[in-house]
Amino acid sequence: MFVITPVKLTIAVLMAFFAYAELSHTFFKINFERRFLPLGGLISGFFGGLSGHQGAFRAAFLVRLGLPKEAFVATGVLLACIVDLSRLTVYAAHYIGAGLEENIPVVAAGIAAAFTGSFLGARLLRKVTYRTIQNSVAGLMMMIAIGLGIGLL
Repeated sequence: MFVITPVKLTIAVLMAFFAYAELSHTFFKINFERRFLPLGGLISGFFGGLSGHQGAFRAAFLVRLGLPKEAFVATGVLLACIVDLSRLTVYAAHYIGAGLEENIPVVAAGIAAAFTGSFLGARLLRKVTYRTIQNSVAGLMMMIAIGLGIGLL
């Protein structure tokens, strides 16, 4: 069942805008100065708290900083780990004893997939250009935006 809510639709429109801006190559040609990093953090944190999609907004902001591709990926990974660690501590505090042991195989599979993705990503990163990373981020953001906009996510 597809459920479209005002929050999902708003997030979808914003994500689609950022993705389009990145894919158009001419629409949004500015690079943010480092002094705007706190603003990017504020925006991605706000939308992360609102909908859980801070990673996409963070990527949209960071991609405009002109970081080397390794720094872009490393920054995204580090920030995602910090966010996930804080989430896990909250989840653990609320759900201890709630039958979590039955989900251990799913958690183990997720951890294995994350390490496998990191391992493969580190090797592929050497072979791709920064523009490829920008286009990939923008394309994936557009897919998430469409999924949210039609109520699939």
